Amino acid sequence: MQRRWLLLAGWVLVTPLWAGGMENLDGFIKSTRSGRAHFVQTVTAPPKDGQASRPKVSTGTFEFLRPSRFRFVYKKPFEQTIVADGQTLWLFDVDLAQVSARKQTQVLGSTPAALIASAADLRAVDADFELSDAQPMDGLEWVFAKPRNKDSSLSNVRVGLKGNVLVMLDIVDSFGQRSVLQFSAFETNPALDPGIFQFKPPAGVDVLRQ
Repeated sequence: MQRRWLLLAGWVLVTPLWAGGMENLDGFIKSTRSGRAHFVQTVTAPPKDGQASRPKVSTGTFEFLRPSRFRFVYKKPFEQTIVADGQTLWLFDVDLAQVSARKQTQVLGSTPAALIASAADLRAVDADFELSDAQPMDGLEWVFAKPRNKDSSLSNVRVGLKGNVLVMLDIVDSFGQRSVLQFSAFETNPALDPGIFQFKPPAGVDVLRQ
């Protein structure tokens, strides 16, 4: 469960005219008010004692509705649901029968989740991230984002886009752990029921409020 919090808590200097990745990212933020996609997440810990770690792969679905609402549903290998309702960030671990709740304002400042689901444009997040175009690769335009907060649990994020469509997030946290999220079947501006971003803890589970 802690790994999910680190991803979110680990989860853009612009000029009047942008080119490459930043232009695409600006287009994505401005034109995509809601979105839905499948994702594959690969988490790789830094090498330990000279031995490379074995990547851990998860799959699920992602939906968001600006401003400040999103929902990650992890389906395999373990069931977890992360919901931001605009006020509270909920994390439900099915196997542990446990729900954690935190105020979004305390968790989502300099995070990838805030970047892709909350920002109105690039200038709106200038206070939190330093942005630069990265080298195009694998048919995608890339943006390199580094938190301005030196105490952030996030080291950096690379955002990969094809046109105005989000394709990949490559996240490195302050411990050197790398999380790569690849999005597929991305739907731009689907009609989403706002009710799916409400979360009610199931009966019988432990609820931890922080």
